[in-house]
Amino acid sequence: MENNMYGNNNGVNGQFGGPVAYQNPKQVRPVNCDEAMNVTSISDLQSYAAGTVVRFPDFAEGQPFVARVRRPSLLVLAKQGKIPNTLLTVAGDLFNNGGTGSKADDDTLGDMYDICKIVCEACLIQPTMQEIESAGIEITDEQLMAIFNYSQVGVKALTNFRQE
Repeated sequence: MENNMYGNNNGVNGQFGGPVAYQNPKQVRPVNCDEAMNVTSISDLQSYAAGTVVRFPDFAEGQPFVARVRRPSLLVLAKQGKIPNTLLTVAGDLFNNGGTGSKADDDTLGDMYDICKIVCEACLIQPTMQEIESAGIEITDEQLMAIFNYSQVGVKALTNFRQE
């Protein structure tokens, strides 16, 4: 195999000194990874944007809560004005402290609820938060926090809830 101008064979095909012969033309080794990987395709990104089906804490025993969700960005929600200026400090604390916040007084708990609800509304694709509330259902605190934690950490955040 030939090396390209960067000293590797990451598939620079013919641009810098002729074609590079390699096993799998889609596989490259990212500079921060030891294994060869495919470049993420637009169709993969579109699939990811469609959401992931996740089981959250049950509504009640025998009544599971399974939803299609996405992981929105707190920074994007703040930039779009969906997190009011009055809540930005608490949102920043939640973001910087992995969802744990800082102090726990009555005002902060109310603010944390407001932020978690905003994030849950952005997370839930199917059913939506509006559909749940329109049906006269209120998600539990445990569900609210599980969805918020999922939005920040992904499926790893749900490990403790699944180990019953």
